[in-house]
Amino acid sequence: MVFFIPLRKVLPWLAAISCVVVLSIHVKSELPTLNLKNVFGQVIFPAPRPPSASGEEPFRWSTVPPLNYLQWQDCIPGRQCARLIVPLNYSEPEGREAVIALIRKPAAVPAESESYLGPILLNPGGPGGSGVDLIVRAGDSLSVIIGPEFDIVGFDPRGIGRSTPQVLFLKTGVERELWKENLIINASDGSIGRSLAKSRLLNRLALEQDNETLAFINTDHTARDMLRIVEAHGQQKIKYWGFSYGTVLGATFAAMFPDRIDRLVIDAVVDSEEWYKGIMSNELRDTDKAFTSFFDACWSAGPERCAFYAPTPEDIRHNLTRLSGSILQSPLPVHTKSGYGLIDYAGLRVALFRMLYKPHAQFELFAQGLADLARGNGTLLFQLGPFQKSYKCECCKKDYWDVDVDDAGVAVLCNDGKPVVWDEDAAKEHIEKTTKQSEFAHLNLLFQVERWGCVDWPRFSKEHLFQGQFNVTTSHPLLVVGNTADPITPLASARKMSQLFQNSSLLTQNSTGHGSVSAPSLCTQNYIRQYFLSGTVPPSGTVCQPVRGPFDRDDEVTLGSFEEDLQLPLLADDLKLLSAVKELGTSLNQMRHFLPFAI
Repeated sequence: MVFFIPLRKVLPWLAAISCVVVLSIHVKSELPTLNLKNVFGQVIFPAPRPPSASGEEPFRWSTVPPLNYLQWQDCIPGRQCARLIVPLNYSEPEGREAVIALIRKPAAVPAESESYLGPILLNPGGPGGSGVDLIVRAGDSLSVIIGPEFDIVGFDPRGIGRSTPQVLFLKTGVERELWKENLIINASDGSIGRSLAKSRLLNRLALEQDNETLAFINTDHTARDMLRIVEAHGQQKIKYWGFSYGTVLGATFAAMFPDRIDRLVIDAVVDSEEWYKGIMSNELRDTDKAFTSFFDACWSAGPERCAFYAPTPEDIRHNLTRLSGSILQSPLPVHTKSGYGLIDYAGLRVALFRMLYKPHAQFELFAQGLADLARGNGTLLFQLGPFQKSYKCECCKKDYWDVDVDDAGVAVLCNDGKPVVWDEDAAKEHIEKTTKQSEFAHLNLLFQVERWGCVDWPRFSKEHLFQGQFNVTTSHPLLVVGNTADPITPLASARKMSQLFQNSSLLTQNSTGHGSVSAPSLCTQNYIRQYFLSGTVPPSGTVCQPVRGPFDRDDEVTLGSFEEDLQLPLLADDLKLLSAVKELGTSLNQMRHFLPFAI
């Protein structure tokens, strides 16, 4: 929908008649609540978390004092929370402050025990992902995967979630709903120019909302925050596992502090050199390979397990192309008990791309959804894709804070890279180039990867910031993990980063999906566990198999090693590990914003 009334006149009026939460970029005196029911609820894609309607008083972050040291206190069942004061600007350590929100799943052994192995920090990706949410959702699973001897620690990076100051460009939920971008970048003749214009305006709003904090929302300062967290634990070296954008953060830390590495895993690896150069031109190298794996897996599974089956993989692809063309011409209206909307072409393409992130959880569901859609029934697919719109803004308690906002992620993306200077002709040329790389290149969410939204971003000084020099040797080898068909972080990026970190080890998982936990593999996860426990890395170039295919049942598993593929009974501990990996993968998939970087 196009609005011709000036935006700044319309939005305040809409906000005045709606029940909204007004958020500012300033440090909050009252911090957000954490709603347990929705955090642990099983949703396919995340929704804003409303306050508890059960009458049970939720945990309030305002009860956790910000301190210069770590003081853990019980917050939700099985977790402890803390808030750590750090410098806002590390070039002025005695100046203004930021506050980092942390949560941990405590080790099963006391800190003074010889069995205690210290804290492991985690980052779920983004940028903009909440480490607090990750540990709330998956702390127990991570403890099973890594080992109960560790504290499993998550944190909200500066500007994000419950950490302060929080970054927000738009003041209200109403503004945010009205300002959402088209799903396809070149949907019409004027859509490219419109997207560039909206990016320019949004970045001006970002500067307008800034109270001289925006310049310090970047990966460099977040890496320094991690060092403060490690030191506040009484440790000198870091243990860390980062996924997706978390690999940029992990690689940055390793390059800035190469003598501070105890254990560091980067999983679903971004080309961090390109990240800092602002290029990001190769992230779709394996996307179509991942998409092709859907047709191959469906055909291999047969009609009993893949509802969208056809006699050949090419036939399955053709049927989907024909179905997509039909939806392009005639979107399907859907009305369910939970909502209503249209299944249209743009939403279908986004849904198919998202499916590639976690094929072991999604391929079979999507096959059924597509088969139903071909028969005129869109109910299942409607639940799987971005079709249902938000038409209302819920009333909330005064101290509620919506943590599912991507603005800080845009700030990190744009502050880290070099300035983006694009006009409409350059943008069109870029679209033509990337379309040759992948048939999904027209999705708007992927153009955020190339910093589409950073046009005319405010230019802050980078004089004292890390700018992407990764050719270092670390105090302990890094473990670099990549899948053979990752839709957004290709294996080539993992290979490159492993070569830059000269003593690192590359572990390859032969599977489709985003990150190793998208396709559970005993081989991969046992290597990761042993790395954290003993520091042992697999021989670089080791290849692991997942325990089953995307359409196989959970009880049809193999050892998943590269050398052998024997169907053997699994031990109880193996089954427990696989269950934990599956739960972690589900949690990461539910948390992902898909904007701005979708990783």
